[in-house]
Amino acid sequence: MKKIIIINGPNLNLLGKRETNIYGSLTFTEFFDTVVSKYANVTLEHFQSNIEGELIDKIQEVGFTYDGIVLNAAAYTHTSVGIGDAVKAITTPVVEVHISNTFSREEFRHQSYISPNAKGVILGFGLQSYELAIESFISGS
Repeated sequence: MKKIIIINGPNLNLLGKRETNIYGSLTFTEFFDTVVSKYANVTLEHFQSNIEGELIDKIQEVGFTYDGIVLNAAAYTHTSVGIGDAVKAITTPVVEVHISNTFSREEFRHQSYISPNAKGVILGFGLQSYELAIESFISGS
């Protein structure tokens, strides 16, 4: 059974409450419960932190033993060389995801320190971005 973790960065704990016009009204817990049911043949976990170092620690902890990491580093995507370096240092493949289309937003959101070392990038499909990333690990593409 494949083991995949979703790692979420700052402010994603506020999904369902914050900027619902961009992020929707579903909480991440509600969404995650449906994904766990949908992918019963996969061991799925999730971790969220607003703290950069905790995200790096989690990436390093799972980055040599899991089959995949779905990473939404949120605002740290555009600022954290440390998270980018952590992704580069591990052997577990990482798919970078974003709920919104970051290229349709502010200019600073067009830069990613994660993308150069990610297996792929999925953005702009709402919470379905996470499911597309999971599918990429299941199908092996």
